[in-house]
Amino acid sequence: MDREFSMSQQYLEAYPDVGFGLTLVNGCRHVINPAGLDAHKRKLLRKMRRRNTLAQISNRIEIYADFFKQFGFDCPLTKHLKRTINSGFPRYSLFVDAHFMGEMCAGILVAVTDYQKFDWTLVLDVADEEEICTGMGGRNFITKKGEIVLRDDKEIVCVLCQGADEKTRVREDTENVLFYAYAVPGIERMHLQEGLAIAADTLVEFGGGEIDFVDVY
Repeated sequence: MDREFSMSQQYLEAYPDVGFGLTLVNGCRHVINPAGLDAHKRKLLRKMRRRNTLAQISNRIEIYADFFKQFGFDCPLTKHLKRTINSGFPRYSLFVDAHFMGEMCAGILVAVTDYQKFDWTLVLDVADEEEICTGMGGRNFITKKGEIVLRDDKEIVCVLCQGADEKTRVREDTENVLFYAYAVPGIERMHLQEGLAIAADTLVEFGGGEIDFVDVY
């Protein structure tokens, strides 16, 4: 993946030693309610609810929440964790569900996207003031100076504190699924590896995909 991904010098200076991870799962099928997925979710949920594990996950999510507040945003992970612990993992689609499992089990921020929709290459960067990105549903994201952003060759495809774009979202005909995971200061790379592995393994087991790579930088 090295030839297709890099970190800008501005990012490295602003966020030294703050990691980022990507994993590509090829040949996935959008299976509706695959057999065994609910049992898989319950197994992961039982592990999450263990006292020590949940405390560690909660601590990492608080780190993300504090980072988001620096830019005036609420971190969605906080509400997602409370809902998941109380009610279990949500059911949307296999691709989106896999991403939620990766996020919650590792206590990190993960995006799920269609690999084919990017205009390669990808650069992890910091935003200037008032750059504009078209987010999911056509919403305009207006950046604040210093926000972490992911760019492809044409435009911003994700603003860490605001969300991913419409262009790269997964659809029913998506076959090659790219998950990527952001760290923020205080989040270790091993947790990115853990969350991405959970998401990717879920698509292998229940969507018939094949893992191309799991890279953590």
